[in-house]
Amino acid sequence: MKIYDWPTGPYPARVRIALSEKGMESEVAFETVDLWKGEHKMAGFLKKNYSGTLPVLELDDGAFIAECTAITEYLDNLDGNPILTGNTSREKGDIHMMSKRAELEVMDAVSVYFHHATPGLGPDVELYQNNEWGLRQRDKALRGMRYFDSVLRERPFVAGDKFSMADITLVGGLIFASIVDLPVPGECTALLEWYERMKERPSVSKQLALKA
Repeated sequence: MKIYDWPTGPYPARVRIALSEKGMESEVAFETVDLWKGEHKMAGFLKKNYSGTLPVLELDDGAFIAECTAITEYLDNLDGNPILTGNTSREKGDIHMMSKRAELEVMDAVSVYFHHATPGLGPDVELYQNNEWGLRQRDKALRGMRYFDSVLRERPFVAGDKFSMADITLVGGLIFASIVDLPVPGECTALLEWYERMKERPSVSKQLALKA
C-alpha cells in the first residue's frame, strides 16, 4: 500500500497516528505531496483524489481511498481487530459521532480559519479568501474546544473509556491549532490535561517530533 501525504500536515497526522497505533507503519510506503506548492490541486493528483485533499491511500490493486475517517476504518479492520473504530455497534456509533464532532467543531473550523483569515498556503494556492468567514470559524473552533473540555471532564477519552479514532481526530485538530497559533483557552483544563496524556502516547509523540 502507498499513502500520499505531507508528513507534518494535521490531516495526514491522523492516519499516521492510526498506522502507528496498529503497528502497520512498515506495511505502507509514503509519497510526499507538497502542499506549499499546491501539488494536491494539480491534475495528476486530482486523478487520485477528486477532492484535492490529503491523505490518500492507494491499495495494491490500484484503488484509492481518500478521507481520514475512511482510511482509518479500512486500516483498522484489516486484521479483524478494530481497536480504533469500535467492535460493537454502540462503540462504532459513539466513536464515529464524536470523531465527526471533533472534525466539524475543531479541525475543519481551524482549517477554514487557516485558509481564509491567515496567509494560508500562499497566494499561488489560496485563490479565494473570505477573512470574515475565517474569523467566524476561528471562533467556532474555540467553542469546539470548550465543548470537548466539558466532554473530557466526564470521561477519560473523547468517545468513552478507550482511546479511539475520535481522540486521533481531536489530536489532529489541536495540532492544526498549534500550527496557526490558536491556543486552547486556559480554562479548558480537562482538554489540556487530556492533550498532555495524548502526547505521551508513542504514536502521537512520534508525529509531533516530525519537522516540516
